Amino acid sequence: MVNKRQFLRRTVLPALVVLGLVVYQYYTENQPPLSEEEVAKAGVVEAAYAAERSRVWVEVGGRIKRTLPDDNEGSRHQRFILELASGHTVLVAHNIDLAKRVPIYEDDRIDLRGRYEWNDRGGVIHWTHHDPDGRGPEGWIRAQGKLYR
Repeated sequence: MVNKRQFLRRTVLPALVVLGLVVYQYYTENQPPLSEEEVAKAGVVEAAYAAERSRVWVEVGGRIKRTLPDDNEGSRHQRFILELASGHTVLVAHNIDLAKRVPIYEDDRIDLRGRYEWNDRGGVIHWTHHDPDGRGPEGWIRAQGKLYR
C-alpha cells in the first residue's frame, strides 16, 4: 500500500509541475500585444522591457556597443550588445549554426528583426535568422547593406 507521502510525491507533485508548465506556456504564448501607445512612447524594445514581456517580435536598428565571445554551448551563437537610439542596450544572440556570421565591429550600425526575450539586464533578441522548419516568423540582420538570415 502506498502511504500519503509517496502518493503526494508520485502523483500530486508531478501533476502540479505539469499544471504550472501549462499555465506558463499559455501565459507566454497568449499575452496581448503591446499597445500602440506603449510602443509610441518608448519604442518596442523599451516597451517590452518596461512591461517585462517576452516573445515579442521586433524590428530595430542601432549601434554595436560591444562584441562578445561566441556562445558555443549547444547551438553556437554570435553575441553582441546593441545600443538603440534611446540608449537602451540589448544582447543579440545570432545563431551561427543556422545563419552566417555577421561581420560587425564596435560602432557599426545595423538593423535587425528577431524575437525579444525579457531579462533584468535589458533583454535578449534572438531568432535573427530563417526558421529552419518554415513554420513561423523569420528574423534577419542587415549590416553594411547585406542581409543575413
